[in-house]
Amino acid sequence: MHPYNKNKKRGLYWKSSSMLLVGLLLTIILLVPALIVAPHTTKMTELETSTEAEVEKPAEAVTLSSDDSAFTVEVMRSETDQIEKVLLEDYVTRVVASEMPAEFELEALKAQALAARTYIVNYLAHVTDDAANVTDTVQHQVYKSDEELREVWGSDYSWKISKIKEAVAGTVGEILTYEDQPITPAFFSTSNGYTENAEDYWENALPYLKSVASPWDQDSPKFLDQKIVPIDQVEEALGVTLSQSNNDFSMTRTASNRVETVKIAEQTFTGRDIREALELRSSDFSIEQKNDHLIFTTKGYGHGIGMSQYGANGMAEDGKSYQDIVTYYYQGTEIERIEDATPTLVVKN
Repeated sequence: MHPYNKNKKRGLYWKSSSMLLVGLLLTIILLVPALIVAPHTTKMTELETSTEAEVEKPAEAVTLSSDDSAFTVEVMRSETDQIEKVLLEDYVTRVVASEMPAEFELEALKAQALAARTYIVNYLAHVTDDAANVTDTVQHQVYKSDEELREVWGSDYSWKISKIKEAVAGTVGEILTYEDQPITPAFFSTSNGYTENAEDYWENALPYLKSVASPWDQDSPKFLDQKIVPIDQVEEALGVTLSQSNNDFSMTRTASNRVETVKIAEQTFTGRDIREALELRSSDFSIEQKNDHLIFTTKGYGHGIGMSQYGANGMAEDGKSYQDIVTYYYQGTEIERIEDATPTLVVKN
């Protein structure tokens, strides 16, 4: 063969081999990353799909059946003067929804449910007039119907009522007793750092309503308040005559630092008198005079007796159970079943 042709053939062979090698390398370069990435991409997709499915999965709704209720409650509706008949546990659900923010911790809501149920059981066990019905106001317990709650809550209705039903279901049929009798489960919004002895605000002492420390309340948005009242309004509300300057407001205080008595214009009033007459948030107040106005600075919100709602929420945030909460604020009490504590009430209804 001619040397030129021989060399030409060799050149073509090497050229073909080089092109094949380049093609193979390109294939490897393109294919290998795909093989590496593909499994990872598949796992991420599965993870994302799983996460989305978990987020979109609706929460299982808690239901209360008629068998959960020991009796029916007749509520006198203040706006219509009509009686609304409602199953006990539905009544408790709607009272809790009306008395405590649904945003509170579940264990705090359970404590409120226990207080609400105990209140109505105690009330019905002691009422003597068959025609006397519980009202839907603060005279007894605030109560809103399901329709009213839907209107108040709007788009938040579903999750709020579900959470409260969960709290009620978690305590269904339970009440608080002292020496085997239902208690008066007083509650209020926010303390001044301590709850009040019952006898220091009401007339009579109750052994389970004793002052306890409630430091969690300092985080409440209702802990501090100021109210400025013109002197002439104070005079009219209290039936006194004040000077336009240098009035003396001598005070004595209870063990929980609320005002026991205060001397105004040579007359002595209780802290409760002043709070109610001037519609102050609390009976823990100080008074400062500025020209023709009095400035009342208050700590806490409510009468201060029994369970602090913001205190209960603070305890729940600290990991305490509803049993811990109620037995702390209601000293010496126990949790019992309605049918065990008040069998005659269950039979009567």
